[in-house]
Amino acid sequence: MAEPSAHPARDRIAVRGLRAYGHHGVYASERRQGQSFSCDAVLEVDTRPAADTDDLQRTVNYAELSQRLYSVLAGEPVDLLETLAQRLADVCLAYELVDAVEITVHKPEADLGVPFDDVTVTIRRERRR
Repeated sequence: MAEPSAHPARDRIAVRGLRAYGHHGVYASERRQGQSFSCDAVLEVDTRPAADTDDLQRTVNYAELSQRLYSVLAGEPVDLLETLAQRLADVCLAYELVDAVEITVHKPEADLGVPFDDVTVTIRRERRR
């Protein structure tokens, strides 16, 4: 018989395809002209307390979360997608109920000089207890 995990599997709340126009990138033209970015955020949250009580205060309000993520995506420019992903993860982890988050940042209009569909950076961060 398998031993119980020290970290039980968590439920997930996901916001996918959140889009904003931003000025992120290392090239001056990217900073000047801007381009479309999007992100996916998958939060690990124990949703049982909210489900048991039908109380929004016992879960993550994904409408509020989306507004905060949008502000980062459209906000202060950074050079690297890695930095942008970390800032988005920090927004998610600011919610006490979030145990971990996976963030994917999409930059479909990157200047690679060759045809492509998308460039992404994906990070996973856990709450430090």
